[in-house]
Formats: sequence, C-alpha cells, structure tokens
Amino acid sequence: MIPALIALVLYAGALVALAFFAGDLAAWATPFADGWGSPWQGLLRGLFVALLFAGGLLLSVLTFTAVTLLIGDPFYESLSEKVEESEGDCPPGTGMPLWRELWVSLRDSVHVLVRAAGFGLLFFVLGFVPVVGQTVVPAIGFCVSGFFLTVELTSVAMQRRGIPVRERLRMLRGRKGLAVGFGTPLVLLFLVPFVAVFLMPGAVAGATLLVRDLTAENEATEAAQGPEEATAAPSSGPTPARW
Repeated sequence: MIPALIALVLYAGALVALAFFAGDLAAWATPFADGWGSPWQGLLRGLFVALLFAGGLLLSVLTFTAVTLLIGDPFYESLSEKVEESEGDCPPGTGMPLWRELWVSLRDSVHVLVRAAGFGLLFFVLGFVPVVGQTVVPAIGFCVSGFFLTVELTSVAMQRRGIPVRERLRMLRGRKGLAVGFGTPLVLLFLVPFVAVFLMPGAVAGATLLVRDLTAENEATEAAQGPEEATAAPSSGPTPARW
C-alpha cells in the first residue's frame, strides 16, 4: 500500500492546487465574458470550474493508477504472479531487466493516457450542452474512464505475457461490457479519499484474473478457427491463381 500512499499524497497536492487556481483559469479561458452582467458571468465560469475539476478528478484516477503501478512495479508484479500461481500456472514473463520493464510500462501508460485525455477533452466540451452535458455526458464519461482504468490495471499481467498495448486495447474492446463493468465501480470508489490506497492490491489481483479469462478465450477462439481453416482449404489439386 506504500506506493499507492505516495501517489495519493502527490495527487492530493495537485488537486488542491487545481481547486485553488480554478477560478483564475476560468477567468483566463473566458475573457469574452468579462463584460457580462450577473448572473450569466458567474454561471458560465462556475460551470467551467466544475467541469475542469470533474475532468481533473477523472484524469487523476487514471494517472494515479499508472503512477502507482510504476512506483510499486516490483510489489504489484509479485502480487500478480502469486494470483496466477494460485490459479494453477504463471507465465514465465518476458525476461527483460527491471529498467526495461519500467520503460515499457511508462510508454504504454502514456499511450493509454493520451487516448483517455482525448475523450476527456471531448466530454469537457460536451459538458457545456444544456441538460445533456450535466446528465448523460458525465455518465458516459465514468464508463469510458472505467474502460481505460481496466486497461491500466490489466497492464501488469498483460505485460508479463508480452502483449503489446494496442493488442490489449483490442482484446478489451472485444469484451467492452466486462471491461467497463470491472473498471467503472473502481473509478467511483477511487474518487473517495484513501480508498484507492486500500483497493489497489485487490484491483490488481482482480485484473490479473480478468486477463487470464481473456487470454483463455483468445486461445480457445484461435484453436477453434484452426480446424475450420484447415477444412476449408482444398485437399488436392493445383493452387488457383491469385489476381
């Protein structure tokens, strides 16, 4: 829990700073509203502050997970291995040195976070749409954050199997309901102070079991496709010309 506690202290400081300067940021970003009368100026900038802080909270959940996994990589790797061993077998791993594993983890996390930030920017803009922006958009935003949180949490077990980040995204998109259902409740719980510190080990363990299910499904699908392709292939005769 120490890696998560260290990350929590860092993020608490960042969120306090965001809350302190949010009003100034709103005034800087909406200079066109300087001449507006009351209450429209206050409503616009209040909405901007609320959306900015909400976006910061959701993004902090994802980056908190990435930073915590990076700080505590040896601990969470060992925890994930024990979960795999308790289920029968543990993949041998890629054999990369620790510094290389940390670099790959950092690179993959940046890839995922850039995608998540793109969605966050879109939802921030949509948040200004009346009614829908304050009801439907936040709900969709939590679900999207849940998906990307699952991507981050499964990175430990996925990286052990040498699965690149693009393939991880493809696998989880194939089971979008499972990924969103696993990650969204964690996003909501991680917003509660100190809860993430205690939940991180369990979240990594659960993500490891999820990866085992996903990889088993992929292997079963590939095994089923093999005989079908062999049956469909011609057993004799010349190979037809390809144009």
